[in-house]
Order: sequence, then structure tokens, then C-alpha cells
Amino acid sequence: MRKIYTIGETVFDIIFKNSKPVDAKSGGAMLNTAVSLGRLDIPVSLISEYGNDKAGKLIDDFLISNSVSTKYIFRFNDGKTAISLAFLNEKNEAEYDFIKHYPKERLNLEFPKLKENDILLFGSIYSISEDVREQVMKFVENARKAKAIIIYDPNIRKPHKDQIGELRKFIIKNISVSDIVRASDEDFSVIFNIENPQSAYETIKKYNCKNLIYTASDKGVFLFTPKIRKEYPVPKIKTVSTIGAGDNFNAGIIYSIIKNNILKSDIDNVNENILNNIINSGINFSADVCMSYENYISTKFASKIRFYFKK
Repeated sequence: MRKIYTIGETVFDIIFKNSKPVDAKSGGAMLNTAVSLGRLDIPVSLISEYGNDKAGKLIDDFLISNSVSTKYIFRFNDGKTAISLAFLNEKNEAEYDFIKHYPKERLNLEFPKLKENDILLFGSIYSISEDVREQVMKFVENARKAKAIIIYDPNIRKPHKDQIGELRKFIIKNISVSDIVRASDEDFSVIFNIENPQSAYETIKKYNCKNLIYTASDKGVFLFTPKIRKEYPVPKIKTVSTIGAGDNFNAGIIYSIIKNNILKSDIDNVNENILNNIINSGINFSADVCMSYENYISTKFASKIRFYFKK
């Protein structure tokens, strides 16, 4: 049975609009993706860390109730679960402040051993953080050797611009071990000072990744593979919050890979019809999330597209 793993930072999100808190929920890029897949009854595990405190218990209970395996969660006592303060602007785009109190010992757990055609999603600042990078990259390298499908989402935002000179080499390494990069126009602007999708693709090809999904908010989605270059429009929707938009685009990609039974050996040669399914799936997942304060697809949306997963 194929399995999906996401690895990254977990936070408890408190969302503000017009200077007032409007919602609070479990968050973190890889958690958001995992919860959406869990709601679809796809076997997914989150690899992460959070405290044995009240926020940590809320997160743990939430993951379990949404069918996300917590087998690979490091729970700690000497520290607190990370808190994210998300401030929505007039376009309902979020800016963040973080409150973090991690212990000295980080991510101390026995990692899973992936099998061929399993799927691993990694990324964000967590994957290049000095405190956990060694453990994360050892795991990613082992997944690569096992011939799992590896998807990388840089998720690097403007507040990290001042650090990018020292971080870029780690991001490049992450690109080089991945089968698919799903990145936003902001990612490429911050990391490489690149402002167009074609240049973005030329850059990742230089670092040995052949497949790019470039998302540019309401400007569209741009797909690049060894055989296909294509642009996709995105629907106009009433956006409530963009928190989780990219994370759920990733969930849509993984959902479609599983549903279409795309294997590691197929990745560079997927036909156009299936690629259309993959991109449209990402767009639909992302749109559903943007229409609420949820960080994950709604249970109503999940019930409409759920399919029987062969075990």
C-alpha cells in the first residue's frame, strides 16, 4: 500500500482580521496538507514536533480526528508548542509573527522507512533550519534511495529575504533531490530574484529537477515538464483567507497522483490529460481553502471527491 508522508513545522494558528482574533486552529504547511489528505481517507503521516502542553493536545486530538497518523510526532516537555499569529490584510493575505520556545533536543524520533512509490512532501523554512536540517535531509535522502516520489515546496517569504544569501545553497540542495518542485512566484522572487515562470524552470533544471509547478496567485498556474509547457487560469472567487492555499495545492497534486496511480517511473513522462487533472486538482483544493478561515479542504468538499483507496 502506498503511503504519504509530510515533514515540517507544526504551529497553533491564531488568525487576526482588523486587529481582532477571528479564529484559532492547528497549522503549519505540512500539517495543512496532511489534514486535507486525511479527510480524503488517504493514508498520511505527519512528521513533526510539538509540546506536551494544551496547544499540543489540541493539535494532537485534531490530527487524530482527521485520520492523520501521529506515530512520527516528537512530543516534548522542555518547551512550548509554537504559536503563529496570522494577520490578514485588506486582500485577506496573511503576514505572520511567530512565538517559539523549542527544547534543545529536536525531532528526536525513529523516522519511517519509505518504500518505492510512496510520496514525501517537504519544504518551508523548517527544511533549511539549522536545528533540524541534518535529520530532515537524512530522511529525504533515504526516501530518495528508496525510490519514493519527492515533492518540494520552498515556501520562502519576504521576511526571510535578508537571510537568503546563507540559505540559498540549502534550497538548491532541496531542489536537486526532488522529482517535483511546486513553488510560488514569491518563492522565486525572494530566493533567486526571478520574476517569470520560464526563468524559474530554467533555474530548477540547472539543479537537476525536471518538473515545476509555478503558482502565481490570481495570475494563473504554469506547468513545466520535459515534454509540456502549459498555462492554466484560476477561477475568480471570494477570498476569505489565503492561509493554506499553497499547502492545499500540494494536497491536490498528491491526491491526483494517487488517484491516477502515477508511479516514480512515470513522473517525467505523464501525459497531458493526466497533467491537466493534477493541476486542476491543485487549483480546486486551493480555491476551496481560500473561501473560509480553514487551513484545509472542507469536509463537504472532501466528501464530493473522495475515492476508494486500494489497500
